[in-house]
Formats: sequence, structure tokens, C-alpha cells
Amino acid sequence: MSDWKAKRFWSETNVVEGDTGFELRLDGRPVRTPLKTLLVMPTRSMAEAAAAEWDAQEGVIDPMTMPVTRSANSALDQLMPQQEAVAAMLAGYAETDLLCYRAPQPQGLIDQQNKGWTPILTWAADRYGAPLITVTGVLPAEQPASSLSVYHRAVAAFRPFSMTALHDLVTLSGSLILALWVADGAGEAEAAWALSRIDEDWQVAQWGEDRQAAEEAALKRAAFLHAARFLDLSGGA
Repeated sequence: MSDWKAKRFWSETNVVEGDTGFELRLDGRPVRTPLKTLLVMPTRSMAEAAAAEWDAQEGVIDPMTMPVTRSANSALDQLMPQQEAVAAMLAGYAETDLLCYRAPQPQGLIDQQNKGWTPILTWAADRYGAPLITVTGVLPAEQPASSLSVYHRAVAAFRPFSMTALHDLVTLSGSLILALWVADGAGEAEAAWALSRIDEDWQVAQWGEDRQAAEEAALKRAAFLHAARFLDLSGGA
């Protein structure tokens, strides 16, 4: 029984607008999440993207080829029941944001970090009126309480499906600021991912690439770019 896999059982996939959003229907029947929640999405574009994933299934259903559906399931089953806790966790990244911690050496890496990260922190300070302190090394910096409060409010304002995307943007990059930069439309996801990888890319340039690490990085990059797409499909923050 452990080898049992669901097979395609429907012939027609469509999207229906309901009172609370857009529902995905298979042969007229509503789709539900793994926890049996009705799969209702906030925008038609998201529902149509999910419908395209279901339409593309042939034979055995492969959830790994259905990222929009999986993220929508996560928004409904995992994020919504604990939205305040997730918001607090994500806002907490401002206390130890990747962009605030600069290498003590070598100078080449320091220059790359300063060139890539300082403009993003400046953008955030101007956009939110909430500057963060940068430090050299790994010892934690005590960030201004007023700034932390601002970022907590900014995260808490995200709607459930958008916060699901923000969650992945933050946790995959290690930076709330980079995630907000993308969510605000100030930066592209590809550029944000590259900025989050400055340290790792420096190590690769110095010592060469480890195949396993490269494969893991590729998977994380794909997930990061998907999160940015899911954010767009959700209608933004």
C-alpha cells in the first residue's frame, strides 16, 4: 500500500468564482487541500495557474510538478491557523538580517558585500523609516526597537497567501529586507537571490564548486523564484 499513488481521474479542469475567491473544479467537483479545506484562491490568475498544473498531469499525479497548488495548500492549511506567529517569526529576521553582517576580511568580499547590500539597506531605511545597524563579524547587533516594530507591522500587514510567499523569500535568503525589496516591487527576484548568495559565490570563486552544494543551491533558487511568482499571483502584499 505504501507504493500507491493517485492517478488522474478527471477530464475537465476549470475555475469558478465564488463568494470568497476562486475555486478550482475537476469535472465540476471542488478541490480540497490535504486537510480537507476548500481550495479557494484570492485571484483568478492564481487559480488558473493551479488549474494549468492539474491539467498537465498525465497518469500518476506528481505534486512536485504543482508548486502553485502546493503553496496554496500551505497558505490554507499551515499559515492561516497560525498567521500571527508566522508574522512574528518572519519579522524577527530583522534582528539578525543577513545584510547587516559584514565580513572582517578579505577586502574583495567586503567590497562585494558593501556594494550589493548597503544600497538595499538604504532603500529599506528610506522606504520604511526603519534603519538597521551593520556590524563586522558574527556577534549579534542590537537593532533599534523602533525599526523592529516597523518591520513587524509591515509583515503583519501581508495577507495569508502573500505571507506564504514572503515566508519562503525570507527563509530561503536569510533576509527580511531582501524579501521586502522584492515584495515591494523595488527589486527583481533574480537579483535578490544573487545578493543573498554573495558569501557563497565568493567561496566558490576561491575554492571551486561542490556539486552537492550546487545542486542544493539550484533547488533553493528555484523555490525562491517560485515564491516571487506566487507573491505576484496572490496580488502582492
